[in-house]
Amino acid sequence: MKPANLEIYPVLRNTDRGFTLLEVLVSLVLLSIALVAIFELFSANSRGLSKSDDYSHAVIVAESRMREILADDNLTEGAWEAATEDGYRINAVMSGTANDRTEGLKVRLLEISLTVSWTKDSRERTFNLRTLKMVNKQL
Repeated sequence: MKPANLEIYPVLRNTDRGFTLLEVLVSLVLLSIALVAIFELFSANSRGLSKSDDYSHAVIVAESRMREILADDNLTEGAWEAATEDGYRINAVMSGTANDRTEGLKVRLLEISLTVSWTKDSRERTFNLRTLKMVNKQL
């Protein structure tokens, strides 16, 4: 036989309490703040990837056009503008430089400045390439 003072179900002791409502609410608030911060990081990363993709495409366009310009054996001073189908605008300027240093030579230096610009999210973005090319003097 069992003693009369033992109960079938154990009684909760004072130290065996669960979480209070305040503790649960505070933990939910902290969890919410952490989740918002994580989602904001994902959003910033996504914007950064989009911007990086635009600049990568601009670099490809600029390098391609710069190669076309450098391949021209009859390059002269001047400027031209063009636009691509995907919204990139290209501005190229070829100008003589270091004329005093090439005065007695049969060649001269042309400075080539190429700018690719585009609009993304109502902001104007640009990418610049500059180089020098040695060309024969025009007689």
